[in-house]
Amino acid sequence: MRLASRQYRYLQALGIEVYREREPQDRGGSLKGTDLKSVPGDTPDTSVVAVSHNAEAEGIAADPAGKVVLDWEALQREVAGCRLCPLHEGRTQTVFGVGDVNADWMLIGEAPGAEEDRRGEPFVGRAGKLLDSMLRALGLDRQQVFIANILKCRPPNNRDPRPEEILACENYLNQQINTVKPRLILALGRVAAQNLLKTETPIGKMRGKRFHYGDPPIPVVVTYHPAYLLRSPREKRKSWQDLQLAMNIYNEQT
Repeated sequence: MRLASRQYRYLQALGIEVYREREPQDRGGSLKGTDLKSVPGDTPDTSVVAVSHNAEAEGIAADPAGKVVLDWEALQREVAGCRLCPLHEGRTQTVFGVGDVNADWMLIGEAPGAEEDRRGEPFVGRAGKLLDSMLRALGLDRQQVFIANILKCRPPNNRDPRPEEILACENYLNQQINTVKPRLILALGRVAAQNLLKTETPIGKMRGKRFHYGDPPIPVVVTYHPAYLLRSPREKRKSWQDLQLAMNIYNEQT
């Protein structure tokens, strides 16, 4: 993927070392240099995970049958008034999602935090700023994508979502995906990836692969949550590799 000068600046601000492409050599017919310096033993596996009916084994989630898909405004009202699990008792407001309802890219995280609960928007604060920088490094911004979470309400003390809470919110997320119809889904973090793809595979083993969601299948790429990258900045290099994989998969469709 060829990077513009402004994208290089964003990557440098993220602390990611980037190398510009070299011109093709005159002799030997060698390929151009890569965008990023190779890390021995850390090159992402770009193999495609085969689509099959074994959803748990292959990381493919199917849409629930028999669900009524509401129109977008009706779905927003439904989420805003949801009382399907006890999380509604402690929320300031639900966090439906933000961005372009016709976006090609859909980003799915875990659950709202304290600031998201207060503002009603996903991925704000430091993690949100880092996510914005990651998007800009790809030439995107949050107005061009749609961002949502597995849960629409904040769990107390930002604990991991419980299975019954995820189940209560699952149809809302499925309807959002069915309405947006993205050409690519980026799963941000272990909780989002495992619940979207119905698997218990560790996130480290899901990185660098192509998964699919739904029917017709939507490509899914898994990467680390921005909050994790703030705690573990050395992993930003791996996250950038994931973003490159996502862009390559997206470009295959254009």
